[in-house]
Amino acid sequence: MLTVAVLISGGGSNLRALLDAAAESDFPARVVVVGADREADGFVHAQEYGIPTFTVPWSRATSREGWGAELGAQLAVWNPDLVVLSGLMRLLPADLVDEWSPRIINTHPAYLPEFPGAHGVRDALAAGVERTGASVIVVDHGVDSGPILAQERVPILPGDDEHALHERIKPVERRLLIDVVRRIATGALVLPSPAQ
Repeated sequence: MLTVAVLISGGGSNLRALLDAAAESDFPARVVVVGADREADGFVHAQEYGIPTFTVPWSRATSREGWGAELGAQLAVWNPDLVVLSGLMRLLPADLVDEWSPRIINTHPAYLPEFPGAHGVRDALAAGVERTGASVIVVDHGVDSGPILAQERVPILPGDDEHALHERIKPVERRLLIDVVRRIATGALVLPSPAQ
């Protein structure tokens, strides 16, 4: 059984989808802990499923490296097989990435390498393209630049604003994430090591 730690910053909609999937008896992975860089609304999903939570507050960090070391220490307590970034809005320091790579994955609301960064949906709309997408990647030292594990196109419809487009991307992200975790757990997907 693959053990998973999930790191969030906000409402945790991807976390919820993963917890729901993991509750099925035939799903080959279990979430063992949920962490965040602040008191996150998404903790309610973990609490509903009886999953332990921890917080490593970014606001109290004296440096990115110090914050990353504390986050790494928390993860080490649980020693998960896989770490899923689920809306964690922080770049992980290099030491933490090196320690866990390639066992850290992330979702992104764009068809990478198109529109990396914190505003992928907004950037796609601003570019005037006809379609964007969702991706699941291995985390590396860059911004949304790691090896792509899964992705799918999502059309941009006339009249789409950022909210409407993001709401159509989210279910695709969730489905891709669940499928990737399942394939990692069953050995159907072997995680590639990202370039350093």
